[in-house]
Amino acid sequence: MVRLSVFLARVMCLAVLMWPSFALADDQQPSAGEIAWQAATKVAITGPSDMPLGDQAVLHIPTAMAFIPKAEAATLMKAWGNSTNDQFYGLVVPRNSEEYWVMTIDHTAEGYVKDDEAKSWNADELLQSLKDGTEEQNKERVKIGVPALDIVGWIEKPNYDSSSHRLVWSMKAVDRGSAIDAPATVNYNTYALGRDGYFQINLLTSDATIEKEKPYARAVLAALEYKPGKRYEDFNVSTDHIAEYGLAALVGGVVAKKLGLLALAGVFILKFAKIILVSLAVVGGGVVKFFRGKRSDNG
Repeated sequence: MVRLSVFLARVMCLAVLMWPSFALADDQQPSAGEIAWQAATKVAITGPSDMPLGDQAVLHIPTAMAFIPKAEAATLMKAWGNSTNDQFYGLVVPRNSEEYWVMTIDHTAEGYVKDDEAKSWNADELLQSLKDGTEEQNKERVKIGVPALDIVGWIEKPNYDSSSHRLVWSMKAVDRGSAIDAPATVNYNTYALGRDGYFQINLLTSDATIEKEKPYARAVLAALEYKPGKRYEDFNVSTDHIAEYGLAALVGGVVAKKLGLLALAGVFILKFAKIILVSLAVVGGGVVKFFRGKRSDNG
């Protein structure tokens, strides 16, 4: 097993080579990542503050975190090698300069998702569905020169709270041929169901730190509050659209194929590496200090 300290040491070496300090010499030009990050710092909203998420909900930004709005967050994601769409609302990042994670927030307006199947679903069957879906995606990954993936198992089995209409699940995937205990990027997936669809808050981090960081994801999930009329319990069977799939489809491949969402962790392997590099560069340049004092005018 590669020790986390060795892994991070390698990343820091890459950071020095690939992400120069924000204190640039006069003849140096900032990279796209640096420009995007600096733009994000100017508009980031630190907690505790309230951030409207369209006409659907409000995010009560926790004190230890900051929210980067959609436009600047999308530019930052692009600089990190990620794509976004109209469902994307922004990023949540830590104010602690020694933590390296990021959360994406998306809303899918596919209609009311029935949750009755959560009463009888089988975690082993859901995991097999994920593995089968991964095998199908692996065919496309190989075509574009991306390593195939193997699903190792659950980091957290699907857990649905019927009282709050919140779903949480996460699994570990590694490059094919890697040891089962090899370090891996983790998507810790949380969902808040509403009348018109659902919000997905995806914590992107490392399997070495996920146990410590799970509470952060759950805190943001709990901090998302649907507006009156948009809550799950506001559903009107006579007038509202019902999604073509149930809750189990949010755990893996069915939704990935239907909505074009990558519910599997694969492509984030490279993306998270870039996020770590940016984070380390930011720490080196002292830019994260803005998180400690900047406040929203919207709170």
